[in-house]
Amino acid sequence: MQLKTNNLKFTIKTIIIAFVVCILATNVSVAQEIIEDVVDTSKKQMDSTKTSARKKVDGVAAVIGDFVVLDSDIDKEYIQLQARGVSIAEITRCQLFGKLLEDKLYAHHAIQDSITVNDLEIRSNIEQQINAFLEQKGGSMTELLEFYKKDSEQSLREEMFLINKNAKLASDMQRKIIEDVEVTPEEVREYFNSIPKEERPTFGTELKVAQIVVIPEINEASKKAVIDRLKEFKADIIENGASFTTKAVFYSDDKAAASKGGMYTLNRKRPQMVKEFRDVAFALQEGEISEPFETDFGYHIILLEKIRGQEYDVRHILLRPEITEASILAAKEEITKVREQIIAGDLTFADAAREFSDEKETKFEGGQLINPYTQDSSMELTKMDPELYGQIQDLKDDEISLVLQDQDRINPIKFKILTVTDRIEDHEADFARDYLKIKNLALQDKQYKVIQKWQEEKIYDTYVKINEDYKGCEFSSNWLKIEKE
Repeated sequence: MQLKTNNLKFTIKTIIIAFVVCILATNVSVAQEIIEDVVDTSKKQMDSTKTSARKKVDGVAAVIGDFVVLDSDIDKEYIQLQARGVSIAEITRCQLFGKLLEDKLYAHHAIQDSITVNDLEIRSNIEQQINAFLEQKGGSMTELLEFYKKDSEQSLREEMFLINKNAKLASDMQRKIIEDVEVTPEEVREYFNSIPKEERPTFGTELKVAQIVVIPEINEASKKAVIDRLKEFKADIIENGASFTTKAVFYSDDKAAASKGGMYTLNRKRPQMVKEFRDVAFALQEGEISEPFETDFGYHIILLEKIRGQEYDVRHILLRPEITEASILAAKEEITKVREQIIAGDLTFADAAREFSDEKETKFEGGQLINPYTQDSSMELTKMDPELYGQIQDLKDDEISLVLQDQDRINPIKFKILTVTDRIEDHEADFARDYLKIKNLALQDKQYKVIQKWQEEKIYDTYVKINEDYKGCEFSSNWLKIEKE
């Protein structure tokens, strides 16, 4: 939700919460080091342009609990920001240093609280990050190593592993701090009333959008064909010693996992896959391969490789049944007729959605789309999904779109029609009409205060040593442990 405000101070906390929860990747050295204080009081507010002028090649900037922050970590933060296309012109070393201190504080206490992360998941994320960089930049591994100033792919992966692992520890710690924070209706009202009228946020133009979706049917012959093929895969593996991993790489329709040989790590306490998938995986013994089974994504077989406490290492092969041209044509004809009935006045859009739409998430709500960020039906125009915006931008209220062909992660082809059911122009926040948005702001405000309190307490409870070179920085938190009056 993008807010326009008359006074910036009521959006600052929202920005800070987002900044806290969406932690930047940071570099970490886990060895303890003794800081030799180098007094240089002339360095009050350090700038990124002065990096090469620092006396120390790679001095220790700070120690937070079991973590060390090096001068080079700050330099690497600039590289990380540049890699994401962020302008660093207005970002000082002190600002990045303060963020690194926070990250290390969270990561340190995550370890103290026995929060663990999945190494396989971390390595999978690294693979995706490298592939995304190479794809976006159109470059080679050599160029990537030059950008990160690394002499080998192995050293790059090792550093990225530490970056990602400690970032995950920090973000999990932050989530733990605020996971039980809730706001009551009275707290929401008090928050709203505390905002001076002239400083209340203004919400941008919002639309309510509904859609009807028709998905081509898959015939029984296509279903039987993929089930039989999965059974052949299983028999070949068991009887002939064929590799499950190789078959996943070459044949699985789950392209994201295929590059890893179909590998996923499931956790009994943290649902990741759909229920049908988890139920089958958790019922297997180590080394056992399941029978073919169905989910919304298609048909699968699963190999359970290893059980490690609550974690299950599995490989799977997904096959999607073929959609025939006849099914595609029938689906398009069906939704075309539905559109004609609505335009003719024989059906309302909402009734047509309830009767004909194949989208379970929206059909019983008359096709009404839900904003995933606010969980209500209003979607701010400037923050709407670009593809959806392009499909409805020229629609007048209650006008029906043409039949559109679309796809999603489950359905490779589907047809839909859309309509704008309501339009709300720019307006000052109204407690009744904008309750859910105001509730979200109130919750963020409360979460921010909880995190600030936690941070203040933990700074005093944790060993913190800041090098003299950085004591001239203006920190938002009391890292220097100055006694308050």
